[in-house]
Amino acid sequence: MGRTHRVKSLLWLSLLHGFLFLIAGSGTEAPSESTAMDISSRHFRAEYLQEWQGSVDAPYFDPSTPRNITGLVGHPVRLLCRVKNLQNRTVSWVRHRDIHLLTVGRYTYTSDQRFEAQHKPRSEEWALRIRSPQRRDSGQYECQISTTPPIGHAVYLNIVEPETEISSGLELFIQAGSTINLTCTVRHTPEPPSSITWTHGEQIINFDSARGGISLVTEKGLKSTSRLLVQRARGSDAGVYTCGPNNAPPAAIRVHVLSGEHPAAMQQGCAKSSLDKAAALLCFLITLHMLRPFTDGYFGT
Repeated sequence: MGRTHRVKSLLWLSLLHGFLFLIAGSGTEAPSESTAMDISSRHFRAEYLQEWQGSVDAPYFDPSTPRNITGLVGHPVRLLCRVKNLQNRTVSWVRHRDIHLLTVGRYTYTSDQRFEAQHKPRSEEWALRIRSPQRRDSGQYECQISTTPPIGHAVYLNIVEPETEISSGLELFIQAGSTINLTCTVRHTPEPPSSITWTHGEQIINFDSARGGISLVTEKGLKSTSRLLVQRARGSDAGVYTCGPNNAPPAAIRVHVLSGEHPAAMQQGCAKSSLDKAAALLCFLITLHMLRPFTDGYFGT
């Protein structure tokens, strides 16, 4: 019995020694097998389990999707959002102006038949198409995911229409013998105008006309320009000049050619022109400046 008791005591001491050795070894630089397994487990959870959980619970928008769209009046426009990890969520389009629900999934929820939901099965793209957009359709739209709370991707739509502008304004006053210099700019056209025609009154202007001294320079692009130069202006060159692109509304300007002996012609042009208050004031100030040599001579100053 005494020998058996000593064997048991030695066995317990051996187990205790081994346990203390493991505890002491856990503080050394070399990790134990259980420590390595624990690190591997944490890495697995971080790399795989959390990613898997995020794909289910956290859909998100592709940040590269454009947030500003410009469209032309009457030409279809498409607003787009790309959604990652959608899973069983739903995508909707809302118009901010009146908080109007336009689409839910692939279905359109508005009586305005110009709006249409577009989505291809198994695609990440959810689009809102507007047929024949108008200026009033400009504003902010939002693509929403049905999370709790919902998350959204805002898109600003700007609908523009073709416009033509002559940089000199509505009226131009020049002295006889100087050059009439007019620049016409055409913007927001579906494509560059194939032609830009200048007319003087009802007469089409050609650089090779019998009058001579006329040049036309046209540059086409996203913003097209046409420059008209009429050298050595005379009284017959006065009148209305019109710039007419083939795919945009025309713009017009009235040119007054003044001789040094008759500055009153400028006053008459101001009186007959349909100008706003600011333009009328400018016209009046220019008239005073033109009249100064005559008033100085009359009053002897």
